[in-house]
Amino acid sequence: MTLPTPTRRGLLVAFGACCSVAASPRSAQAQESALPRPASLPDAAAAAARRNEPLVVLVSLRGCPFCERIRRAHLLPLQREQGPGVVQLDLGTTTSVVDFDGVLRSHTAVVRSWRVTMAPTVLMFDAAGAEIAERLVGAGLADFYAAYLDQRLQTARAALARPLPPRS
Repeated sequence: MTLPTPTRRGLLVAFGACCSVAASPRSAQAQESALPRPASLPDAAAAAARRNEPLVVLVSLRGCPFCERIRRAHLLPLQREQGPGVVQLDLGTTTSVVDFDGVLRSHTAVVRSWRVTMAPTVLMFDAAGAEIAERLVGAGLADFYAAYLDQRLQTARAALARPLPPRS
């Protein structure tokens, strides 16, 4: 279904107003929460694996109200429950992190190598850096986001619990 042009314009204007208000330094939302930004993804994944948990990575964008909602409502509580295995990488920054291949790269370069094109995106990795659950892309419907996240966590935890195939 294609929306009539005035409706599309109205939605874009409303979306733009929402984003500009959220990014405004004077707004209450400008004080973004944050998850830890790891210096090393292998170290972060190893810390999560010691707790039998996946490494949960939020790809975020500064000023993104949807990223902030996901962080506050879902990932910060998960971090308090799960511990060190919930981290954040930021699109559009030059902040560096050691990638799973041992190379120091900017957050943006790492996120691009994963082919992430939208923020927020939540990814889950095992200790070796393999993605072990379907990505959670976008903010989705607020009423169902917790269920979507729980489903991905169950899938990731089940993948961690499977024995590795024998080496030949």
